[in-house]
Amino acid sequence: MKIAKVVVDVPASQTDKIFDYIIPEHLDSYIEVGMRVIVPFGPRTIMGYIIGMSDESNVKKLKPIKDLMDISPVLTPELIELGKWVADYTLSFYISAFQAMLPQALKATYHKSIERLADQFEDDQLNKLFDGRDEIDTQELLDVGFDMNRIKKAEDLGELKIVYHVGRKETYKKVSMIKRQMTEVEIDQYRAELSNRAKKRKEIVDYVAQLDEPITFKQLLNEMHTTRQTVQPLIQDGVVNIFEQEIYRNPNGNKQFEKTFPLPLADQQKQALTPIVDDLNRQRNNVYVLHGVTGSGKTEVYLQSIERAMQLGKEAIVLVPEISLTPQMVNRFKGRFGDEVAVMHSALSKGERFDEWRKVQNQEVKVVVGARSAIFAPFQNIGLIIIDEEHESSYKQEDHPRYHVKDVAIKRAETHMCPVILGSATPTLETYARAQKNVYQLLEMPDRMNQASMPEIHIADMREELHAGNRSMFSTMLVDKIRERIDRGEQVVLFLNRRGYSTFVMCRDCGEVKTCPHCAISLTYHQKHHLLKCHYCQHQEKMPSECPSCQSDSIRYFGTGTQKVEQAIEAVIPEAKVIRMDVDTTRRKGAHEKLLAQFQNKQANILLGTQMIAKGLDFPDVTLVGVLAADSLLNLPDFRSSERTFQLLTQVSGRAGRHELKGEVVIQTYSPEHYSIEYAKQYDYSGFFKKEMSLRKAFQYPPYFFMTLITVSHENPIRAEEVTRVITQLLEKHLSENSKLLGPTPSPLEKIKDRYRFQCMIKYKYEPEQKQVLKRILSYYEPMIQKEGLQIQIDLQPYQLM
Repeated sequence: MKIAKVVVDVPASQTDKIFDYIIPEHLDSYIEVGMRVIVPFGPRTIMGYIIGMSDESNVKKLKPIKDLMDISPVLTPELIELGKWVADYTLSFYISAFQAMLPQALKATYHKSIERLADQFEDDQLNKLFDGRDEIDTQELLDVGFDMNRIKKAEDLGELKIVYHVGRKETYKKVSMIKRQMTEVEIDQYRAELSNRAKKRKEIVDYVAQLDEPITFKQLLNEMHTTRQTVQPLIQDGVVNIFEQEIYRNPNGNKQFEKTFPLPLADQQKQALTPIVDDLNRQRNNVYVLHGVTGSGKTEVYLQSIERAMQLGKEAIVLVPEISLTPQMVNRFKGRFGDEVAVMHSALSKGERFDEWRKVQNQEVKVVVGARSAIFAPFQNIGLIIIDEEHESSYKQEDHPRYHVKDVAIKRAETHMCPVILGSATPTLETYARAQKNVYQLLEMPDRMNQASMPEIHIADMREELHAGNRSMFSTMLVDKIRERIDRGEQVVLFLNRRGYSTFVMCRDCGEVKTCPHCAISLTYHQKHHLLKCHYCQHQEKMPSECPSCQSDSIRYFGTGTQKVEQAIEAVIPEAKVIRMDVDTTRRKGAHEKLLAQFQNKQANILLGTQMIAKGLDFPDVTLVGVLAADSLLNLPDFRSSERTFQLLTQVSGRAGRHELKGEVVIQTYSPEHYSIEYAKQYDYSGFFKKEMSLRKAFQYPPYFFMTLITVSHENPIRAEEVTRVITQLLEKHLSENSKLLGPTPSPLEKIKDRYRFQCMIKYKYEPEQKQVLKRILSYYEPMIQKEGLQIQIDLQPYQLM
């Protein structure tokens, strides 16, 4: 008897283990480790992953597997081991780790139906309902409001049974193809027998006679300017054969990528590339920190490293932050490696992502360029992993499993014995500190390509502007410099870290701020649809004409959003043509690429945007970058706020003067003396690193200490606080004296989606028992999690403290 070890699709503590199932004889020769199967589980039928096989089991009464969902495994043996490691490392469920590795299209769908067993029901209403039918979908009963107690009663009488179905989301795109069926002699004979009036049909026969390979049916109709009806007789007479062929969806449409070739390298690029290539040749596993200023030529080092990996018959994974997965980045990789590249990111449809993943699974590509989840690409012979802009917080998954891409990349590289490159102009303090201690290898690229100088940074003190009577959102210096650029035919990038029209709406009479009824956050005004929106729970409501509290009509917008800036520019500089890029203007598929193409073609002088324009963009005519509110990140309750401000200012500044024309940057701020702004002005990463590290040491933050954040949420604030307090007491009791416990305190965002949130934090240097203690706490609260909707989130490496 063969046994399959299965992880089932039920994310809960009691089911977070491996279950044994009998492999039925008729499936024995097909089943492999890594496949999805349909298994009985209690009264239900659900999906599961086979993660191992055995000849024996400790369980006496085993159920058989019902069916297979795959022809070939969706998880490689390496990914199965990696999934177990991710689950343990992040305190997640096995099933959550495996689901995170696969495209959305491979997640199962479930529904129930009711099957009749008796010819007649005791209940007349059921006889009417089932009239002429043997099975009904449960959803149909719910839609008509049928009393489900009647179903339960009939089930108890043995008149019907509830059947559970597992469905699939994945779809394969197929096209109709046409090919010649007759020989040339037969076609000549057939043509001779056609009447002289069948001119169109004769033309089509002549066209088909030339076909050696199948073509799409659509192509035939287009090229012959004909219809399906005209071709139908040829199909019936056996001249041609029509058949369905599966094809990959093409996320690039018919776009052609211009072929590029390796560029000659500068000395600093050669020095960076040499040890990486040496590791590739010798199959050595090292982690490199490629610290290069913006415009220093890091991408070319990536491209030539990948080329060497491919020459050795190996594969490469390139990770870029979602927001910098610009068409420019994709163009560079597609231009160099063509069809060897698969691209995976959230702007693709589910079907497109599924097809790109299948190219990797079928070993039809050698390179994956993608955002966070691309780290799980099912390659089997990885030679290189690159994480560009490694400091980006989007590399941390904020839902189960809460993994960081860097940790997974290093784990996979150890398995494949290959190098990892962490590239950034502003590495995280944790990464750079490890490079300083030789845990990672540091590669420095301090100069821009073509001896281009870094753009000069000017600080505009907005307090002085206010004292001088300037109440607009633009400093005099910035307006003057924008006008200069427009007169010279050059381009400007303006950066604001917010979207919408204004950050909040307030009554000037009573001070009432319109807040979200479900979250402890003010609503943002979006002018286009005259709506107030919550960016956390998607609640929206109409902008009121008077204050709901005091009925005053003195409601005003405060703060600044991208829409408002766009209007203000048009008012101050009417001749300016502005392209706005934020989540609102790039929602539609292809909008991102379209807007950037317009800017590239100089259809606008100013590109105004949020974080998505801060990195990865390379336009030769951009000579001025304006940062409108440098303080917006500084004032967040997060120990990383200074680091993020420094990184963002440095990254945004790097968009100016990347080619022949000299660049300038204007940073508008109310805190010009803040050290992150001072060091960003000097491009002094080393100075910032030393200053920030001394503060982190004093306040006991990473990288000197590790942190674990526990967030408890419940609809009742008293219950949320009480559970957090008990958890804190349990931790105090079971952790060592060297650990520091903070809390319980309300989370900075105390309420989200009608749930109140409290948190406690552990700071520690070495705490080997921590995971076991936390697992026991989760296990203790599991019944309450199931019954009363209590939620406990544990983040062992928090990047968001909000």
